[in-house]
Formats: sequence, structure tokens, C-alpha cells
Amino acid sequence: MFLRTWRFITLILAALTMGTAYAYALELPAKMNYDAALWTTINQSLYWGFGHIGGVIEGITVFLAAPILTFLVRKRQPAFQWTLAGTICFALAFFVVFLVFTEPMNREIFQWTPQSVPANWTQVRNQWEYSHIVRFVLQLIGLCAFQISLLAETPLERSRHPVTPEIAQLTRR
Repeated sequence: MFLRTWRFITLILAALTMGTAYAYALELPAKMNYDAALWTTINQSLYWGFGHIGGVIEGITVFLAAPILTFLVRKRQPAFQWTLAGTICFALAFFVVFLVFTEPMNREIFQWTPQSVPANWTQVRNQWEYSHIVRFVLQLIGLCAFQISLLAETPLERSRHPVTPEIAQLTRR
């Protein structure tokens, strides 16, 4: 029962984490057409909850829930491989993409004002926006891997209809 509960918690946290990245992906087409002042204003005002609430949820997912789930299923094949793959995807999205590509741009963007956007702002914007797309893809793959790990352990439903000897013979061929 503990494993089922932990798996449920991990799936919910992973889905919430991926949800924030999905929101960024949905916003991308419109935001790529904004001028520097509007883009800066939106980035500095709209995303408080993404960082302060979503960031905490992502931290719990990456540092606690997914690694513990991976440990709990370590002797269960093939669930272990799928769970490990999901954990790795979420870790890459955070430790590589966010810390290396997104967070440095966050620090730079929050020094701007709508009136003092640097000349290279589109390079910063592009790195920030596209890093969120990469995070979304990694987190989506990770969530799918977690789901597959669950399905890999779900027994196939037995037929509710008795199998006649003739049908059994056909299925053996």
C-alpha cells in the first residue's frame, strides 16, 4: 500500500511540475511577438507562482518523490527501468536545462525594467523561452515513463467470459 501511495504522490507532483512547463509552451507563440517592454513586464509580473509554488513542487518531485520511488521499485522489473527513466528526465530538466539555461536568464531579466531592456534582449528571450520548451518535452517524457512503469506492473484483466477449448486451441496457434 505504501508503494501505491508513493507512486500516486509522485505522479501527481510530476504532472503538476510538467503543467507549469506546458503553460510556458502554450504561451510561446504569442510571447515571441511581444516587444521588449511588454515581454519584460509579463516575465517580471506573471510568473511569481511558477517559481515560488511550482518551484517548490518541482523540488519535491526531483529531490524527494522520484528518487524515493525509484528506490522503492528497484527490484521490480520492468517498472524499475521506466521509473528510473522518468526520474532521469525530470533531473535533466532541472539540473541541466533549468540551472544551466533558464535560471541564468531569470537573474538577468529581473535586473531589467521595461524602459531599460538591453540590446541583446532577443537572445535572452530566446534562451529563456526555448529552454522552457526543452523542459516541457523532458518532463512529458518523464511523466510518460512513470505512467508506463505503473502500467508495466498492472496485471492484464482476465476475460469475464470462460474460454472454450476451441478458443484456447486457436489462441495457441
